[in-house]
This record gives sequence, structure tokens and C-alpha cells, in this order.
Amino acid sequence: MHKDMILRLTKYYRILHKLKTLGLERVFANNLGDAVGVNAAVVRKDFSLLNIMGQKRGGYEIENLITDLDKILGKDKPQRAVIVGCGRIGSALMRYSGFAVDGIHIAAGFDINPAVCEDQHCPIPIYPMDELERFIQEEQIRVGIITVPEQASTEIFNRLRAVGIRGFLNFTPIELKVSRPAGTGAPIIIHNVNIALELEHIFYELNITENSEITAQLYGS
Repeated sequence: MHKDMILRLTKYYRILHKLKTLGLERVFANNLGDAVGVNAAVVRKDFSLLNIMGQKRGGYEIENLITDLDKILGKDKPQRAVIVGCGRIGSALMRYSGFAVDGIHIAAGFDINPAVCEDQHCPIPIYPMDELERFIQEEQIRVGIITVPEQASTEIFNRLRAVGIRGFLNFTPIELKVSRPAGTGAPIIIHNVNIALELEHIFYELNITENSEITAQLYGS
């Protein structure tokens, strides 16, 4: 399944829940398309590829769509993750209430100094690093969020991989990647989030679009 399609399914899922809370029972492809920013044909194609069929004039039943997407996106399974590195970014993520709304549970945090949050109320337990492997195996955790200092990122990544973590959200400046030939086992999913780089790109785009000469060269106008 293509990454763009997965992203659209996630957006459909959120929109469907909002429509359900409004008391609506059916939705049309053009409604979902408008909300996501694609045309109705893309919506219908996405659902068709997943064997989800609507009615030509009646659209899709919202409750049925949510049930189907629950299974496809794994929402019917525990969505549990751990945070490794409980400094400023890690602590902010631990306190983010939006995870629970989406059915995601941060099971624990890990740090070389587990008392890092003692001065403040921590919503989740923080354990020392030597308990990392045991906890992940016992709790069957599938996703790890890495917020350690740059120099420790590769070591933590390798430790998490070795103990069975297959999904990674990486907030360190080091871009993590893995080479895995097709057919050699479970896939590794890595999302690298370099906040400074993203912000830098925003400034670059602003500067370029505000420069009329460069804009003319790029867009031919």
C-alpha cells in the first residue's frame, strides 16, 4: 500500500469519526474528497482497492466504513509505544493528551536518569535504560519514539530493533535508515522528524517565493 494512500486513509478515518459525532449515518465520496483535498474518483479508487464498496446513489455507511478502516489500520489492536529519552521533547510528548484521543497509549518512558521528571508530575512511568528490553518484550511493544541526544541515536535504534521494535518515530538530528532487501523478514518503518530542518525549509520557501526573480525562474512567470 502506497504511503500517500495510507495517509489518506488516516484522514478519512478522522473525518468519519467527526461526521459520526455529528449524528450523520452516510457519506459520499465527494464529501470525503473535499475534506482531504482529492477528487471523488481517488476516494472511490482507494476504497475499491480495499474491497470497500458503497452505493451509487446512497454513498457509504459511516459506521461500516469506520469498522473496515479499524481493521485495515490496525485500530482494533493495541496502539502502544515507548519513548526513549525523557528530556524536553520526550517530556512534552509524554504530556501530549492528543495521543489518547486517537487510541494511542504511551506505555512508558526510558532514560539514563529515570528521576528526570521527579520535580514534575509525569503521566507515565519512567524506567532506567537497563529495563528497556525486558519491558518491550513483556508488554509486546511495536513502536519506539526516539528523543535521545544525537550521539546516542544509532545505539538506541539498534537496541530497539534487536528487541523487536519495527516502527520508529525519530526526533533526533540523525536520519535513521535501514537497508533491507525484499523478502527478508518484517519491514522496518521509520519516520524521521527533524524539527530544525523542517523550520529551515519553511524559511527557505518563504524567501524564495518572496523573491520575484527566483520565483519567475522557477515557475516561468
